[in-house]
Amino acid sequence: MKKLKNKKIWITGASSGIGEALALALAREGADLILSSRNLEKLEKVKEACLKYTSFCMVQLLDLSDTGSLDVVVENVMKKVGGIDILINNAGRSQRSLAKETSFDVDRSIMEINFFGVIKLTKLVLPYMLEKGTGHIVVVSSITGKFGFPLRTAYSASKHAVQGYFESLRAELKADNIKVTIVSPGRVKTNISLNAVTGDGTPYRKMDDGQAGGMLPETCASKIVKAIKKERKDILVGNSELIMVYIRRFFPALYHRIVTKTSAV
Repeated sequence: MKKLKNKKIWITGASSGIGEALALALAREGADLILSSRNLEKLEKVKEACLKYTSFCMVQLLDLSDTGSLDVVVENVMKKVGGIDILINNAGRSQRSLAKETSFDVDRSIMEINFFGVIKLTKLVLPYMLEKGTGHIVVVSSITGKFGFPLRTAYSASKHAVQGYFESLRAELKADNIKVTIVSPGRVKTNISLNAVTGDGTPYRKMDDGQAGGMLPETCASKIVKAIKKERKDILVGNSELIMVYIRRFFPALYHRIVTKTSAV
């Protein structure tokens, strides 16, 4: 298995949830960490916790909705660390609204963050990996990137796009010794629903019942770290909700009956 000690690992969305749990798990592996999100105060707290386990951890503000700023961000990180061994694209935004009640601006903003921001950052980091002749790109998608789900039209679309893009990228990069891992979590107990947007773009500010009863982010992070070490191509992370992925794949008629009756929250 791949050793992560002293590997330079950049985690986006590292100020809370899965990203924060990943930062701590990778710090315990002795990795050199670059932590990014839009919240500097929270990032500093995560950094402080990580430095109990690793000797290097820096923070870098990052807003994926502002793709024009990413060139400068990547340049700044590379000047400080010289390269990235593993990029973990974890940041994103979810949705809680019916398509008929969701403005097009919200649809576009979700795609900007979850898809265009992610691929822009990846394309900026990729040349450094190609020059080095090695690297690993990890993207945190969702099980709703495997099937559609009510109240998640734009979110699900963005994750379907991520799935297609990074599956294609993996095939393209095989000869370049750069690995790609796609992680599709189900329900994880994070603030993703609290921070989700409604149809007019305002925060949802509610903890979904499913989210509240989901897998702990520390458990999720542990599974992701194991997948990185094993250089897995595609993993599902969650509990009983993962059955929907297989129902959609092998019993599509049953999926179509279930999905209209399943609670979307």
